[in-house]
Amino acid sequence: MPDRSSNTSPIVRLEAVGLTLTSRAGPVEILKDVSLAIAPGEAVAIVGPSGSGKTSLLMLMAGLERATRGRVVVAGHDLQPLSEDALAKVRGAEIGIVFQSFHLVPTMTALENVALPLEFAGRSDAENVARDVLAEVGLSHRLTHYPAEMSGGEQQRVAIARALATQPKLLLADEPTGNLDGRTGQTIVELLFELQRRHSATLVLVTHDTELARLCRRVVRMADGEIVEDGASPTAQSVQGAGR
Repeated sequence: MPDRSSNTSPIVRLEAVGLTLTSRAGPVEILKDVSLAIAPGEAVAIVGPSGSGKTSLLMLMAGLERATRGRVVVAGHDLQPLSEDALAKVRGAEIGIVFQSFHLVPTMTALENVALPLEFAGRSDAENVARDVLAEVGLSHRLTHYPAEMSGGEQQRVAIARALATQPKLLLADEPTGNLDGRTGQTIVELLFELQRRHSATLVLVTHDTELARLCRRVVRMADGEIVEDGASPTAQSVQGAGR
């Protein structure tokens, strides 16, 4: 597989990004002058305590939240000046998102859920592609099942298939194992990293799970809306050391 991380142009670039939200008590500063660059092909974990801003940072990368100040550039698109329709087009073409709570449409089958972003993109082969991606995550036997008829692990597999259906350059995952038991979560993690490598996608993973974060080659640690640490994970360092 080609190592896209050697490319010089970041797929994600945040420049002095701030996010302030309004509450009943007044303005709340969620992110404070965050700058971050992520190269194509990287697997990056964003970790930190609850309220540290890690999920908000992911939402900015996804174009689901707008920064109050600074620049957010994803796959060459400056997200700040884009309309909602333009943001939706960027997400559809460049970004796949996996949420903790799956976010599947309950009235649609697995096949229909995965085909949905392809249909929005105007793909005439949406159903065939959805079948192929569901087969890739081991769910060929669940095509006509609805979310309520599937286990949590199966629903998350559908969500991963949906995120990868459009072959996005950037895959964002927010606590993807948070609603799963340990064994199922481990299976989902292995699948997520395997598919990320197979599709040569960039993976940005928000997690509170230290062991899961160690699987990424780079860990970004947040506290109080700021990046306080950014470097190779201990696992990556040990692998690099062994290779010398």
